[in-house]
Amino acid sequence: MLDVCLLGSGGMMPLPDRFLTSMLFRTNGRMLLIDCGEATQITAKMLGWGFKKIDIICITHLHADHISGLPGFLLAIGNSGRKENLTMIGPKGLKNAYKGLSVIFPELPFEIDFIELELDEQNNTSETINIGDFYIKAMYMEHKIPCLSYSIALERAGKFCVDKAKALDIPKTFWGSLQKGNNIIYNDKTYTPDMVLGESRKGLKVCYCTDSRPVERMHSFIKDADLFVCEGMYGEEEKKDSAIEKKHMIFSEAANMAKEGNVNQLWLTHFSPALTNPDDFIENATKIFKNTIVGYDRLYKTLFFED
Repeated sequence: MLDVCLLGSGGMMPLPDRFLTSMLFRTNGRMLLIDCGEATQITAKMLGWGFKKIDIICITHLHADHISGLPGFLLAIGNSGRKENLTMIGPKGLKNAYKGLSVIFPELPFEIDFIELELDEQNNTSETINIGDFYIKAMYMEHKIPCLSYSIALERAGKFCVDKAKALDIPKTFWGSLQKGNNIIYNDKTYTPDMVLGESRKGLKVCYCTDSRPVERMHSFIKDADLFVCEGMYGEEEKKDSAIEKKHMIFSEAANMAKEGNVNQLWLTHFSPALTNPDDFIENATKIFKNTIVGYDRLYKTLFFED
């Protein structure tokens, strides 16, 4: 299963009742964070999942409302007792931006491994990055500076076939290891998981997109996602020209992407500070994609594998 939580649903600047957009994922006790605007550590603390097990931070782009919370958040991770390396993924320039921010937190009790993705309109989709149970892909979007959308997936192996294991005379003590995807050596022979597992089963997939105009290539990127979290900077249809100028989206555009991608559910997020009541405009999305939810801080859901 995969726990997902929208830590904050605001864009541009935090409000008293709305933190800046960030999202936290948890599976098997390990966590991944997307974006980290100022004060993200506060809403994360309110959620109560802890900080020590956050292994990955993905940054969509280098605007302040998406990265300025890194100093406080990383210090919170350090204060949790973490010693293991942490991986930070983002667009080209991420390491340099981090270097500037780190002036105010020069020491952490763990190292950071950077992965900078040099994507553009021609080379617009990354290879899959596998860290622990998370399978991460990024796509280049259309914003005023280089900006990435992310797909976070959990893969699921086939069912363990007892008859196959017995036919190969593999002792039961090794079954669990094979089921977890590990090779084992027994009687000088190597046994691999594919020898005892059936066909791979459907996994889980969540896609996240903020600060972009809608782009057609996203339809295949988000295809069949269990959850699509997408910006809706403005709810009003008459704000479309402003969204085009500022390289953002309105509710109906996010809903169209969800529809074209055949996703299961859409969460709207990254609302303009001027959009004080996003629910007033939900019909602009639901008339296009019915299963749409207006996001709010610490909106939480657990996704389960299909039986």
